[in-house]
Amino acid sequence: MGGVKIGNNCFFNNYCTLAARAGITIGDGTLFGENVKVYDHNHCYKDRRLPIKEQGYTAAPVSIGKHCWIGSHVVILKGVTIGDYCVIGAGCVIHQDVPGGSVVVCKQDRIIRHPS
Repeated sequence: MGGVKIGNNCFFNNYCTLAARAGITIGDGTLFGENVKVYDHNHCYKDRRLPIKEQGYTAAPVSIGKHCWIGSHVVILKGVTIGDYCVIGAGCVIHQDVPGGSVVVCKQDRIIRHPS
């Protein structure tokens, strides 16, 4: 099973989940709002003859940079890298990489500020 590495001075609000099979890394000073979910794996579901729970998983590590703010009810999916100093707005589902210094709201394709 994958490990979880948490940097110094991080904060996790109520009901956060870190589910690791490949590995999750979190940088120093990162803040998590309530009910944030981080998953580094997903169920396989290609064979309709087998129950999903018997088909195994695909997995890829997740990396979250330092001094990020991850808003309440955010879901971060396998294989994602979030750069340093990012703000991820409440309710976002993060399914692809986010460059450092970015602010993401509602939809991932709507990055409203890029690093300067």
